[in-house]
Amino acid sequence: MTEVAFHLNVGDKRAYACRLLRKAYLKGSRLLVLGDEPTIDALDQALWLKGGDESFLPHGLEGGPHDEDQPVLLGLGGPVNGAKVLALVDGADADDAEIAAMERVWVLFDGNDPDRLQAARGQWKAMTAAGHAAQYWSEESGRWEKKAESPSASG
Repeated sequence: MTEVAFHLNVGDKRAYACRLLRKAYLKGSRLLVLGDEPTIDALDQALWLKGGDESFLPHGLEGGPHDEDQPVLLGLGGPVNGAKVLALVDGADADDAEIAAMERVWVLFDGNDPDRLQAARGQWKAMTAAGHAAQYWSEESGRWEKKAESPSASG
């Protein structure tokens, strides 16, 4: 069953997303990142930065000629790059079949935005009702802490 991790972020969400993506990429994972157009554009720019923890990460924008070859694909649609890690950013959603096809799903949302917080609550209910194991992490205290956990229906 897919591992789902909800991350309530109150700091620089682009920098945090870049760090998560980089860690997974360095472990050999192929990633798909879904979000709205402004979010995807901002992440695209952030992943081109050089220096520090946010150094360049090879990636592409969905709709290019080599989507299936991209180790990290940013877009609005479904996986075409063989991704096993899915990041849903700023309210992006996926259906149960898309979630079940992944090894790991991250739901990244801004804890300062009431609409994003409400959307994440709805996603938590849907994903746990579908039987996926889920963890809820928050950095509101200044460091990441696990606030809730729901085991999978089979475990």
